[in-house]
Amino acid sequence: MKHPPILRLALLAVCSSFILASVANAQEAPRSGKDWLFGDWNGKRTELQEKGITFNFGHVAEFATNTSGGEQELSRYTDQWTLGATLDLGKLWGIPNATFRINITDRNGDNLSDDAGLGTLQQVQEVYGRGQTWRWTEVYYQQTYANDKLDWKIGRLPVGEDFASFSCDFMNLSFCGSSPGNIGSGSYWYNWPVSQWATRLKFNFGDQGYVQVGAYQLNPGYLRKGNEARFDSPEGTIGTLYPLEAAWTPKFGARALAGSYKFGVWYADAELDDVLLDTDGNALSVSGGNPLRRSSGYGGYFMAQQTVFHPDGDDGHRGLDLFFHYAQADRRTAAFDRQLRLGLFYNGPFASRPDDEIGFAVASNRVNDRARTGVALANAAGLPVRPLPHTEYVGELFYGVQLTPFLALRPNIQYIRDAGGINSAKDIWVVGMKTSLAF
Repeated sequence: MKHPPILRLALLAVCSSFILASVANAQEAPRSGKDWLFGDWNGKRTELQEKGITFNFGHVAEFATNTSGGEQELSRYTDQWTLGATLDLGKLWGIPNATFRINITDRNGDNLSDDAGLGTLQQVQEVYGRGQTWRWTEVYYQQTYANDKLDWKIGRLPVGEDFASFSCDFMNLSFCGSSPGNIGSGSYWYNWPVSQWATRLKFNFGDQGYVQVGAYQLNPGYLRKGNEARFDSPEGTIGTLYPLEAAWTPKFGARALAGSYKFGVWYADAELDDVLLDTDGNALSVSGGNPLRRSSGYGGYFMAQQTVFHPDGDDGHRGLDLFFHYAQADRRTAAFDRQLRLGLFYNGPFASRPDDEIGFAVASNRVNDRARTGVALANAAGLPVRPLPHTEYVGELFYGVQLTPFLALRPNIQYIRDAGGINSAKDIWVVGMKTSLAF
């Protein structure tokens, strides 16, 4: 029986994952001290850690090819280098419960979403974006007080590392990082690798949860070409972003199944463009005038992740987690205003592969109804007709193979329906590979 090309490639990607798992399983168990590609530097790395200096050197690479959909079929590669260190200031200089962290990133490569004309609302390679360049991604001082009940950060911070934070195990941006930074509020809510001057205060309630609040500089100047590697603040500060998040982190049942439930809101006291109206109250898409300026932006989100299963006899590392996320941005100023995503992680799907991981997720990315109205009014006015956008649907499946303690491979398959929210768009299939390396 002959299969269509996309099905053959999909089957190949899945089969490759299990072949890789089998090969890795045949290897000897990793020895201690082998957590990094370059090893322990003859014991110097461990010695430095004991003195309070921990290094973080990593590389993430993403290769993707669209086997269906888009303007042309292409393959593209992009990557990110991370060079960082964490200093335990208590061990080094006697400052109790204090740390200093720095992470510098460098992004390189090309973007399949743009180059192949996929027309998606979210990139199929999450590690591409915000400038293929060097950045000061994290530079901050952190200290805890009152037996860790109070946690304070100050310095250069990405908003999404603390608020609405989520892993980036998936390759499609729909499932990576903080949702508010991925939708329309991304014009002022900056996820990794972009940072800005900020402070964050967190109140911990033991193992039951926390409440945290932050204040982040709003400055689009960090995105302008030539400013990416600046440590000082470029011209263009427009206001302050104030996120607030409360979390409940219970454990259920005799197996102590861990959960995380977060509710957050944000407010930006900055002037932002209205997506529909011009300064005279007419449709911006028809008049071509200047957009009406709104005095603020806001939104909210809810995130839930719950472990629902541990294999019998497991110590808690292996198991099945389900997650659900919802984010809604201000409909006045966000053309792409809502994201919903849900999925699962199965850690250690096989007893012989406790560090492998399966991930599956689906998402909907919705175009704001007011932005849709603007397109409809432009069409009715006899301007060049554009399709009416609504909602883009995305799915991704990966199998993560932990080949060694320092190298992970995640072959994946992505499916995008109604790319850009256009229901006449051809379905898109993407086959990819994501690698993570600690050196």
